Amino acid sequence: MWFATLLSLAWVVLMFPSLAQSGKCPRVCSCDAKTLTVACTGKNLTSVPPTINEITVKLDLKRNNLGELERGAFSHTLYLTHLGLQGCRIHTVREGAFRGLTRLVQLDLAYNNIEILHQESFDGLTSLKQLLLDRNRIEDIRPGAFSQLGSLNLLSLPHNQLTYIPNMAFQGLLTLQTLRLNHNSLNHLETEAFASLLSLTHLSLSHNELQFFPTATMTRLVALTHLDLSFNPMTFLGEKSVSMPRLTHLSAAHMALQDVSAAALALSPLLSRLDLSHNQLHYLQPLTGPVQLQSINLAANPVWCTCVLLELRAWARKGGVRLLGDCAGPPHLSEEPLEAVLEKDLRCRRQNGGIKEEVEEEERLVVVTQAEPKKTENCPENCLCQPEAQHVSCENRGHTKVPRVFPNNTHLLDLRGNHFHYLPGNSFRGVPEVVSLHLDGCKIHEVEAGAFRGLKGLMYLYLSNNQLSSLDLDAFAGALQLMYLHLDGNRLTHFPSAATLSHTPNLLELHLERNLISKLEPAGLLQPVPMLRGLYLTNNNISTVAANALDPAPNLEILHLGDNQLTDVQSDALGHCPTVRRAPALRESDSLDQAKDVSGSGRKSEAPVPGSTGPKEDGS
Repeated sequence: MWFATLLSLAWVVLMFPSLAQSGKCPRVCSCDAKTLTVACTGKNLTSVPPTINEITVKLDLKRNNLGELERGAFSHTLYLTHLGLQGCRIHTVREGAFRGLTRLVQLDLAYNNIEILHQESFDGLTSLKQLLLDRNRIEDIRPGAFSQLGSLNLLSLPHNQLTYIPNMAFQGLLTLQTLRLNHNSLNHLETEAFASLLSLTHLSLSHNELQFFPTATMTRLVALTHLDLSFNPMTFLGEKSVSMPRLTHLSAAHMALQDVSAAALALSPLLSRLDLSHNQLHYLQPLTGPVQLQSINLAANPVWCTCVLLELRAWARKGGVRLLGDCAGPPHLSEEPLEAVLEKDLRCRRQNGGIKEEVEEEERLVVVTQAEPKKTENCPENCLCQPEAQHVSCENRGHTKVPRVFPNNTHLLDLRGNHFHYLPGNSFRGVPEVVSLHLDGCKIHEVEAGAFRGLKGLMYLYLSNNQLSSLDLDAFAGALQLMYLHLDGNRLTHFPSAATLSHTPNLLELHLERNLISKLEPAGLLQPVPMLRGLYLTNNNISTVAANALDPAPNLEILHLGDNQLTDVQSDALGHCPTVRRAPALRESDSLDQAKDVSGSGRKSEAPVPGSTGPKEDGS
């Protein structure tokens, strides 16, 4: 690809030597006649300068204020191979905006405000190899949006607002090799979503909201070798769920896995590396299917090193499979590497009597591994219970009260679309293993103290689109493991108090979009949640941010303040937030010239954009 680009550059210089030497350069830009490069970064430009040399090959326009890309916006620079438009506050790409750029190989549109990809937004980019759309607001991909990009190798869409992928969304991308969809809100993939991606080898779906492995969708990816599904709320991998004949690397880390079927990978014979770290697995059965498996990462799982582990160890040794991770117990083997523990120590009873608690725990685990799946018990009336999937759905069933009983092994509880109005204390007793709880759109206006007490494993709580105007100080008492809290689409007038958040010390993401919050005060709002990575406050009525309101926030990476009433943000509002990457402060109609730099330096902010997202893999 790069050799072809050099040839193109040489051809342009030979064909137009006078133009290359003419020194034609816009006043606000810097130009290099030798490399045919023009840089007009951070100049508050509202349109593409018309006086750019027409033989320019590389054009960098990042951190400007272009807003909308009209049809034929680059019709006077038809020799471009690289175009950088990061952080230009672009919200609309009109049909034919890039038409004529048949030599363009890289287009960087990261850190903008694009919401929809229309059918012919990228019409004419027949040579494009890399399209970077990271950190926009994309929530919809229209059919045919990429149909003209027949040469594309890399499509990058992390940190957008996608919730589902429709059928044939990527039609026309016959040469695409890498697709990044991480850090979205995907909860559903249509069966034919990836059907046209016949050359795709690398797919990242990490940091989304997929609750089940999308088996039917993934089987269409006949060439895929690397799949990253980490940080999704899946609780199990069922029999033959991963059916991918060429898959070699699978990451299922940082999920909520409590069970992996022995036949989960039966139809993925080439798998060589499996990452199951940071889950809730007490044990793992020998896996059937993969004949080239080299390693299984079980780090940060509560693996109990008893006789239950003997079969896995024997299977791994016979197949040359490395078992990475440490024992969580019994106490005398705690933190012992799985591969270092001696077989004579993997027993379910001490030879000389032993500790009563250890024996009881070991026997309990043996029973768990050998027991047949339980029949459905305690299934509420008018609900669907799937004991093997540990899933209960009572969605849109007209319930006015939370049912009193559920199967006690329930991991995913879906109660959205009912009419509860309020949640009394101890509403969910008897289901301590629930990991994901959906209460979206239930007309809830009050959550009493201790409503979620007993949900010791709860990680995902969805209270979106209800009628909450305030939160009890102890509303989340007992939900100490909560990591993702969705309160968007309510009527909250104040930011959750420190007392309320003190019950959620492990919180990673807090969604408060579409509420009625008017102020961020007092200082130290996030002090109870030091692990918080993402704070979403779009579409409120925020007009004031107090000094140090969000300080300390040592791990905060994403801050969304768009579509509020802010006209400026004080330089000390964030205090010390060393990892914040995106903090859109104002409404689109306001000028960011009025806003202070949110990092605390006091400089005026063009847009919080790094130099370039580049073609490298997104590791955030």
